Amino acid sequence: MAGSSASASSPPRGLGTRLAQIGFALALLAVLAAACSGFGYQLDLWHFRTGFLILRWAFFGALAAAALSLLGLMVARFGRGALIPGVAGLVIALAFAYVPWQWKQTVDSLPYIHDITTDTDNPPEFVAAARLRKDDDHPITYDGPEVAAQQKEAYPDLAPLVVQAPQDRVFEAAKATLLAMGLTLSDADPAAGRIEATQKSFWYGFTDDVVVRIAQTPEGTRVDVRSKSRVGRSDLGQSAKRIRIFLAKLRSAVG
Repeated sequence: MAGSSASASSPPRGLGTRLAQIGFALALLAVLAAACSGFGYQLDLWHFRTGFLILRWAFFGALAAAALSLLGLMVARFGRGALIPGVAGLVIALAFAYVPWQWKQTVDSLPYIHDITTDTDNPPEFVAAARLRKDDDHPITYDGPEVAAQQKEAYPDLAPLVVQAPQDRVFEAAKATLLAMGLTLSDADPAAGRIEATQKSFWYGFTDDVVVRIAQTPEGTRVDVRSKSRVGRSDLGQSAKRIRIFLAKLRSAVG
């Protein structure tokens, strides 16, 4: 009697393995949904906000997958049938869930701005970008003093670069630096001292416009940079990061 009572209260044979397998499958589905959320936007299948909604549900799906995988391992007592799918599902789900979670932490730690420049008083102006942007993209005009104040608080280190090198040499070095960073040149006007370029993200295909202004001053050749996203409220700090990298590489290039 005692033996049959214990047997009746035990989980059905193979339940742990099935839970682990479901968790593994759900983890793969979450990753696939997340990938489709970005590439679907690039293919104009939906708006990027719809893609973000898919990504959010993929995140919650990954958490559910991790819970099912862990539960399957525990029910099966880490038996052979549940071990591989359970561990794989747990690792895939948690590794994936960490990515959007980290993005959210980054977004919450930064101001919701996407127009960053080394000169907030007289920002470099976009010319070629006006022809490249769609009607529902952000305008090329600078976002104004409120954004400038937020930028100075968030990225106080951003400032113009002044180098003791001829303007034409700096101009060519700036073009080479942008290309080396993987940007695509959209305009280069030596007479105006203006270079424009774009950079497209891999996953969602978000495009940022960059303009470099190079001018001769009594102190030397001054370089100002501006980077602005075409869509979205926050750029997750990518524009500031891009400007820092560009100026550091340019400084190294011109000596």
